[in-house]
Parts: sequence; C-alpha cells; structure tokens
Amino acid sequence: MGRRWKVDLHCHTWFSPDGLSSPEAIIAAARRRGLDRLAITDHDTIAGALEARKLAPDLIIVGEEIQTDRGELLAYFVQEEIPPGTSMEEALAWLRDQGAVISVSHPLDRYRRGSAVGRETLLEIISQVDAIEVFNSRCLWPPDNQSAAELAQEHGVPGTAGSDAHTAAEVGRAGLILPSFRDAGEFRRSLAEAQVVGKLSSPGVHAFSTYARWRNQLRERLAWS
Repeated sequence: MGRRWKVDLHCHTWFSPDGLSSPEAIIAAARRRGLDRLAITDHDTIAGALEARKLAPDLIIVGEEIQTDRGELLAYFVQEEIPPGTSMEEALAWLRDQGAVISVSHPLDRYRRGSAVGRETLLEIISQVDAIEVFNSRCLWPPDNQSAAELAQEHGVPGTAGSDAHTAAEVGRAGLILPSFRDAGEFRRSLAEAQVVGKLSSPGVHAFSTYARWRNQLRERLAWS
C-alpha cells in the first residue's frame, strides 16, 4: 500500500482580508505539525497561494475560496483565479474548464449566512462538485459539520476537511489522511479513500479574523488619506 499523507485543505494567509499570518509563518507551522500538503485557499485570490508555492513547492496546493452569488466554493489545483461575485454556474464551469478539484466550504454552517451555500443550493450542485467540506475547525455548531458529513455519505460524495486557519496557530487542526497524490486527477481518486482527522478550534479564534478585517480596512483608509 502506498504512503498516506496528512493534508489540511482549508487555510488562509494575510492575502485574505481576515487573515493574520504571512505565507512564511503558515508554511513554518505546517512543517512543525507534520503536514505533507497544505492547501492555501485565500478568499477570492490565489496570490498568497502562488507566493507560498514559490517558498515551498513540495508542500503547497494552490487553492481559492470563492464567494459566488450563492455562497462559497473551495477549489484546489487552481490555474486561473475566479473573481468574487461570479455566478455559481459560471464559477463551476470555469473551475471544471481549468481542471480544478471542487469542494464546497462549510456548506451547512448556520452562522455563515451568505458564505455557506445551504442545503437547497448544495443539493442543486452536488452532482457538479468533486467533494463537500464535511469538517471545518471553525464551525461554531458541531452538528452542522455532522449534517454535511451525513449528506455527503447519503449522496456518495467524498468529503474534504480543514482547519480554516486564519492564523498560523490554527494550521493543521483538521484535515484528511489519504493516499499520496501528484496532481488533481490523483487527488480526486485519493479523496475516495480519505479519513477525516482533527478537532474544533476555540470560538475565540474568530476574534482574530475580526481584528484582521479592522486592521486591513484601517490601512486602506490611511493609504487613501
């Protein structure tokens, strides 16, 4: 049997408006925690992921968390950035055309209205995605993760999992143990044999994201003043 990897599939750098840590700090944390791969999935940009991949090409998967008109998607092995506000249908088609692997961020999280797609939309698109996120460490209500896992199992769709880290301290808190892979195609196949591992973060981590948004907004105002 081939080697199995530990992979965190949801992580943000300070290229996200609510992220606090540099790509260097995120990479160092991933190394300390023994991750074999880490997906950088900044909000609506692949700039941070591309910078991180230059620093650690053996570690980083270029990803993006995309705010569509109907909630967020998670994408891996992204070649071309998808802008925010793109329609769900267009985003899915755009990602498929570039060969990206498509998941759905925290789809049933009741506290992330606007970013969670919700059950109705999820059921509409479930045949068009490769996976759905079944464990997110930043989920405030654990049954919402469980509901996503149950829905994935019911529909025979693989699950992804990740820390949703917005600080280096959160990196590696959750992820998958799965067969090693070299590219998007092998990653898709590995997802069928994945095991979810990890734990929930303290609700207090959300305060760091609030601080990061405030700090970045202040910097923008000062830059224009």
